[in-house]
Amino acid sequence: MVPLGLLAVGEKAEVAEVKIKEAATHCCSCRKGKGGCCARLEAMGLRTGKALEILHIPGRSAMLVKVDDSRIVLGRGAAMKIMVRRKDG
Repeated sequence: MVPLGLLAVGEKAEVAEVKIKEAATHCCSCRKGKGGCCARLEAMGLRTGKALEILHIPGRSAMLVKVDDSRIVLGRGAAMKIMVRRKDG
């Protein structure tokens, strides 16, 4: 498994897990049952088992990802917290 943020343009992968680790002083609100970052990523379609493809990486700060028939722009920080399995072909 590798972080989504390390994939190159054209690579295809499958979401393995979303790891949201925050410092103790900045506890993730989704762990407190309030929704937050995990719920937001899930609402965008980034769920375990979903296939995705990297469409474009315009700079160091964001990347365009295709999930099903949707295109999602993710910041590099969020992309580094999403673990994926590379797919061949």
